[in-house]
Amino acid sequence: MVSASQNTPSSGPIRLGMVGGGRGAFIGAVHRIAARLDGDYTLVAGALSSDAKRALESGIELGLSPDRCYRSFKDMAKIEAAREDGIEAVSIVTPNHMHYPAARAFLEAGIHVICDKPLTSTLDDAEKLATLAENSGCLFVLTHNYTGYPMIRQARDMVASGRLGSIRLVQVEYVQDWLTEAEEGSGNKQAEWRTDPEQSGAGGCVGDIGTHAWNLATFVSGLQTESVAADLDTFVAGRRLDDNVHVMLRFKPEGEEKPAKGMLWSSQVAPGNENSLKLRVYGSKGGLEWQQEDPNRLLFTPFGKPKQILTRGGAATGAAAARVTRVPPGHPEGYLEGFANIYAEAARAIRARRDAGGKVPGDVFYPTVRDGLDGMRFIDACVRSSAKNAAWTNL
Repeated sequence: MVSASQNTPSSGPIRLGMVGGGRGAFIGAVHRIAARLDGDYTLVAGALSSDAKRALESGIELGLSPDRCYRSFKDMAKIEAAREDGIEAVSIVTPNHMHYPAARAFLEAGIHVICDKPLTSTLDDAEKLATLAENSGCLFVLTHNYTGYPMIRQARDMVASGRLGSIRLVQVEYVQDWLTEAEEGSGNKQAEWRTDPEQSGAGGCVGDIGTHAWNLATFVSGLQTESVAADLDTFVAGRRLDDNVHVMLRFKPEGEEKPAKGMLWSSQVAPGNENSLKLRVYGSKGGLEWQQEDPNRLLFTPFGKPKQILTRGGAATGAAAARVTRVPPGHPEGYLEGFANIYAEAARAIRARRDAGGKVPGDVFYPTVRDGLDGMRFIDACVRSSAKNAAWTNL
């Protein structure tokens, strides 16, 4: 097995900063684990909270020097860009509405950006950020972590190589139950900002986990979405954003084949579901099935033949899965490693850029700002479609 980091040039850890992710922040801790899993990064600076006292305390707890625990991301971008030993990349793990201003500050300072999804809280900000990122000369990495799973890479490779034939149907769902009751009124900070349109944006469930489902469906199938018919619901009384989503998908035609169709269900009010992300892709020659809660197995059924169980690191998997596989077959590997694979790929690209603006290796893959912009277009189209009684709406 070959891990992503084994192919990375060894020229010292990348100096990393972080915006958000202070004391008690779940996703900030996940990003820090992912960044250090392969020894590719060293966290040296942070603007870890909008509260100055909390930012300082959080930074010191993580071993940062007090003079590199910043009161604001603007101060951090300016000062770190001027330091000879300043950060080379920043990880942005704030609520959605802060992604754009924080990313802009660091891109304008010439610092690479690794940003949590969705890209921003509004489509307008996403379009501005995409233009800025592409003109900045900096790398922009979006952490759609499920694209880092080995068996998802295997599935994508099988579709691309034609083993499923012409893709006809794509079914995807991401279902949870943690917002079945009004958690946002109980002091749960994660629930508070995710259900607040000022911080989350116009989409609630559709922006939080619906984008993960949609991104995974398009990543594996290789299809582009043409239009959606979306029905966004809010079941919990008083909640300001959607907590359940049903979307029909029409994909753009490829050649003379009939355009593929899809369905997406995303919910945070389905009791009994924790993080039930499932994907099924069906073509003229066979079908694939994968679920995140059993991520090391991929089911492949050639038409008219018995179902096959492909396992991570097993005999039937190829190079696409092997290069992001870390441990021997039979050992669980999943969520944290998926994130780490995105960070490892980003590290390869950043180190290539260290070499006098060197070219990024062709086999490096990570979601980009364009993937983030597409995701925001998906959210926007779903919101507009639902407002028109689920009318078909182009992205």
